[in-house]
Amino acid sequence: MQYIKYERQENIAIIIIDRQEALNALNIQVLEELRETFAAIDTAVVRCVVISGAGGKAFVAGADIAEMSNMSQEEAVAYARKGHEVFCAIENFPLPVIAAVNGYALGGGCELSLACDLRLAAENAVFGQPEAGLGITPGFGGTQRLPRIIGVTKAKELLYTANRINAQEALVCGLVNAVYPQDELMEQAVKLAKKIATNAPIAVQAAKKAVNDGLAADMDAALAIETKLFAACFASLDQKNAMRAFVEKRPVDPFLNK
Repeated sequence: MQYIKYERQENIAIIIIDRQEALNALNIQVLEELRETFAAIDTAVVRCVVISGAGGKAFVAGADIAEMSNMSQEEAVAYARKGHEVFCAIENFPLPVIAAVNGYALGGGCELSLACDLRLAAENAVFGQPEAGLGITPGFGGTQRLPRIIGVTKAKELLYTANRINAQEALVCGLVNAVYPQDELMEQAVKLAKKIATNAPIAVQAAKKAVNDGLAADMDAALAIETKLFAACFASLDQKNAMRAFVEKRPVDPFLNK
């Protein structure tokens, strides 16, 4: 991998996008390396993923404008589909994914963070969809995920004006879960990942699938999805052990992911 750094801290996977000469901008190679990295994660061992950008300036400053500038319509279709493929793979990845946004998250960078389950921001983080100022729309899911996360009215404001918002503004509108000093961000992201990892992996993965699949369905269908995933947990050893421990008023043993 040229632009992706991967490490595992026990059962937490950490992915760093490292293309600092371009503020970690997403080109085709970065997108492909992201896809390959997520595809290679051992979900039997890893329980949560943290993704961030290298350096102190940017999470991901956007898609690569130089790469896009001379595209034809046909090439733009292929480019958007590539972004959708990678970001949908992250959004639908069975494990929770936390974005540790350590600087600029603009355009494709904001869209990448939107594909993650949770977003933590450094105090210097900046979010925005500036595409309208470049003669295009967001093409990696921003027009769809942003309104689902922060609401239609605020999303349209950001999309139409190409305005940027800082970390505190992102917190107020629900775009991020928390804001931390930059030098504490990764520590806090890993801490959150470890908290998630202490819970039953089968249950956490089922909860993610229930939310994602349910949001794409009407309420009756969504409740049927929830029922199916809820009931499936009762086939797990972890459910039996944890409920037995609760009834017996003793600490729950570490979850086995089975």
